[in-house]
Amino acid sequence: MTDATTINLNKVRKARDRTQDKAQADANAAKFGRSKAERLLDAARVDKAKTALDQGKFEE
Repeated sequence: MTDATTINLNKVRKARDRTQDKAQADANAAKFGRSKAERLLDAARVDKAKTALDQGKFEE
């Protein structure tokens, strides 16, 4: 028993919980999340549509 190593069970438990939480977060991001580029693209499309709609208005 000269090669006995001690294991901190608290650290092992916390590391396991972190990996499970990360996996859950990745699953949620894939299911619900959108990237910043997608959000910016949608915002640009909305602005362009509003501009096109405003250009067609008649002023009295």
